[in-house]
Amino acid sequence: MKTTRTLRAPGGLSVRFDLRAFTVVVLLLAAALAASVVLIGTGDFPIPAGDVVRTLLGKGDPGQEFIVTELRLPRVLVGLLVGASLGLGGALFQSISRNPLGSPDVLGLGQGATAGALVMIVLFSGSAAQVALGALAGGLVTGLAIYLLAWKRGVHGYRLVLVGIGVSAVVTALNGYLLTKADIVDAARAVFWMTGSLNGRDWEQVWPLLVLCALLVPLVLCNARGLRMMEMGDDISYALGVRAERVRLLLMVSAVLLTAGATAAAGPVGFVALTAPQLARRLTRSPGPNLLASMVMGATLLVVADWASQRLFGADQLPVGVVTGVLGGVYLLWLLVTERRAGRI
Repeated sequence: MKTTRTLRAPGGLSVRFDLRAFTVVVLLLAAALAASVVLIGTGDFPIPAGDVVRTLLGKGDPGQEFIVTELRLPRVLVGLLVGASLGLGGALFQSISRNPLGSPDVLGLGQGATAGALVMIVLFSGSAAQVALGALAGGLVTGLAIYLLAWKRGVHGYRLVLVGIGVSAVVTALNGYLLTKADIVDAARAVFWMTGSLNGRDWEQVWPLLVLCALLVPLVLCNARGLRMMEMGDDISYALGVRAERVRLLLMVSAVLLTAGATAAAGPVGFVALTAPQLARRLTRSPGPNLLASMVMGATLLVVADWASQRLFGADQLPVGVVTGVLGGVYLLWLLVTERRAGRI
């Protein structure tokens, strides 16, 4: 059954869209918003979902207003933005590499951002803002190194993944070395940051990540057609008027910035970038990059994982990175088994 629809404007313009993919995006967005309301109402002072909605609309009492808007809403917004950034970044890398394993987790971008943060924590005892800037710089340097090392008349497929795995191993060793050089206080702070957590996040983390997403998401979506053409090969892309290498570089830089920005805001939250695009593709059943679906899926996954980290383990609340790491590790094993049975690895 065909699910593609065409909308025609009076001026002769027309837009084609996949009805199933559109429905999946709408449902995922509704799930993310519902999970966000539930998460805002979760805590030592529970707030019913109806009161949360009324407070967000400016009709709550002063106590609820303070708890919702000052304490809990920033954490949820950071979770949504981080999840969306990781989901979109993962979709870009998987599409560019044409490999389901081509995500920032496997390529070492998260480890590179972690290295930048560890340098600021261990060597300079930096503030939270300095640690965030260090993480952003570390991610950018790692992404540049991967691109240059993988370059050989372009960046393609398994070469990008293999180079990324090698760079990840080197940077992971560097991170271990930095931890051995830290004093006990800085080491504890570094280890806590490396787990990936939304605890204590406030508006200072929301605004920079919101600005980054506001700049990069439209840029990425405007180049979605070129990315889809590139999946058919560079020769066909050039024949269709797409400058493949320029588009590839632009989208890789965008993916690196999204991943590094998310890591700077919440630490290295593992496997969201790997699983969100794959789950989105299975729901939409669309062969394209599924950028919008992956972005919304990432936001939904992280908010649900944060709720699980607070509610499913009693008084022992876990950092959200632990929950996503466990779930993502299981998914990665399943993906490897599936790819092996299909003869692709």
